[in-house]
Amino acid sequence: MKKLFMGSVLAISSVFTVTACTSVNATTDTAPTTSKMQKHHKEGMNKGGMRGPMAQLDLTAEQQAQIKAIMQEKYSGYKNDRTKYQAERAQMQQQMQALTNASTLNNAAVNRLADQQAAKTKQRFIERIETQHAISQVLTTEQRAKMAQLKSERQAKGHHGSKNRNMHSKHQQQGM
Repeated sequence: MKKLFMGSVLAISSVFTVTACTSVNATTDTAPTTSKMQKHHKEGMNKGGMRGPMAQLDLTAEQQAQIKAIMQEKYSGYKNDRTKYQAERAQMQQQMQALTNASTLNNAAVNRLADQQAAKTKQRFIERIETQHAISQVLTTEQRAKMAQLKSERQAKGHHGSKNRNMHSKHQQQGM
C-alpha cells in the first residue's frame, strides 16, 4: 500500500513538473506568433469584414453585426472560464497518467474517464452545431447555398486541419 501511494505521489509530481516545463516553453515559444495573429485578426474585424468563407458571402452590415454578436456570445464565456478549463484538463491528464503508471489497470476508472471525455466532446459538438444554426438563420437562402458550396470545396481540398495533421505526421516520422 505504501509503495502504491509513493508511486502515485511520484507520478503526480512528475506530471506537474513536465506540465510546468511545457507551459513555460509553450508560452515563450509562441508569444510573438500569437500576438501577431491576434493583431491580424483584430485588423480584419476592424475593417468591418468577415474572414474565411464568410468574407465571400457578400453579407450586409446588419448580417455582419448579427453574426459578430452570435460569435461574441459564444466566446465571451470561454475567456472567463479559461482557468477552470485548464485546471480540468490538468486533472484529466493527472488521472490518465496515474492510470497509465498503475501496476494493474483499473477498468472502472478508465471507463469513468472515457465517459467524462465523451460528455465534454458531445457538449462541444452540440455548441458548435447550435452556433452554426444561429449563423445560418441570419443568411439568405442563396448565401446558405454558397456557404455549403464553399465548405464542400474546402473539404475536398483537405484544408480542415490537414496542415496540422501533416506537420504532426512529419514529426512522428522524423522521430521528434
